[in-house]
Amino acid sequence: MAIQPTIGTRLRERRAALGLKQADLADRAGISPSYLNLIEHNRRRLPPELLDRLAAALGLAAEALQKGPGGALVDDLRAAAAATTGPEMDGIEDFVARYPGWAALLAGLNARVTSLGRTVEALNDRMTHDPHLSASLHEVLSATASVRSTAAILADTEDLEPEWRDRFLHNLHQDSERLAVGAEALVTYLDSTGQEVELGIASPQEEVEAWAALRNWDMTAGTDQAEALASPAARHLAAAMLAQAAEDRRAVPDDALRQSLAATGADPLALAARAAAPVLAAFRRLALRPQAEAGLVICDASGTLTLRKPLAGFALPRFGAACPLWPLFAALGRPATPVEAVIETPGPQPRRFRARAWCQPRHPQGFRGPELREAAMLILPEPPHSFGPQPPLPVGSTCRICPRDSCAARREPSILSL
Repeated sequence: MAIQPTIGTRLRERRAALGLKQADLADRAGISPSYLNLIEHNRRRLPPELLDRLAAALGLAAEALQKGPGGALVDDLRAAAAATTGPEMDGIEDFVARYPGWAALLAGLNARVTSLGRTVEALNDRMTHDPHLSASLHEVLSATASVRSTAAILADTEDLEPEWRDRFLHNLHQDSERLAVGAEALVTYLDSTGQEVELGIASPQEEVEAWAALRNWDMTAGTDQAEALASPAARHLAAAMLAQAAEDRRAVPDDALRQSLAATGADPLALAARAAAPVLAAFRRLALRPQAEAGLVICDASGTLTLRKPLAGFALPRFGAACPLWPLFAALGRPATPVEAVIETPGPQPRRFRARAWCQPRHPQGFRGPELREAAMLILPEPPHSFGPQPPLPVGSTCRICPRDSCAARREPSILSL
């Protein structure tokens, strides 16, 4: 067989790595040192039987000398070189053999560039063909044009009759409300968990939450174990969620959950007392189950949301911090104290929910270690006329899309009011 350009190089490098002299290897293979020297410098043809003897003397398979340890890297680099001009194709095998680390780096960078290119193409395709996005943009542009047209008539017509002025003002009011609703719907859609997971641009937490939503938040043991998740971090988080769910089921058995729901409804403290279980386990058991009409948010001491299970009508932020008026954060500052409030979301048709929150401190390292806090907020639909005389607490999702300009807790201007 004809020798490949790098077989001799691989042979020489393997011999040097084992600390063998040319004479020692030549003696084991039954050839002269001068002949071996010519082979190692790729100046002699290497018969198959001699290749087998040399490979055996070095403790290798003959295929390892023929293909080298970087066969997959060679293929990856050839694919990368095919997309451009300039690389020396004849030197790829020798480059991989001599510099496997650099070869792996180049192959990895090429794979990353290819992946980012596909992401950009998918995003561009979404912006072009997504019917919901297209309809939302059309609604915003249509309402904007209507407001501008009506405002121009009012501004430019000095002798407008009062009856017609009232009509135009009424139309202007209606169109401005339509514009606000359309803009809020568009921003909510763009902020909601959607196609980003499929495009590969979601964070591991978003990936896990999308996976949980596809399972209808069923954390029952025996179902798939999230091997299909794209990133190792997401698979780790999903495994931790499944393990936590199994621990919660042991702490709060199904019988205790059913009995508590029948007796007191979705009351985490009552459920925890009935099952003699941690309060946060009761929160998770009430919300993380199929067909549960309840939302759940959990945060750590920094206020970062570590779990977001949405409830219809109550938007949870993907980007930026959440509304600081949520009872969740009030509970964070009052450990082991129940916090409950009827909350109201903004909009032309405000919706009300009952929020129940609890913060649990932990000291995993004892007296000398830091105190860790974890808070949870259960979000329940509030039936009409079920709240008492106390007015509801106005809250939002995040300042970016909350239209309440007069809110005392506002951190930044809302894009809906600019």
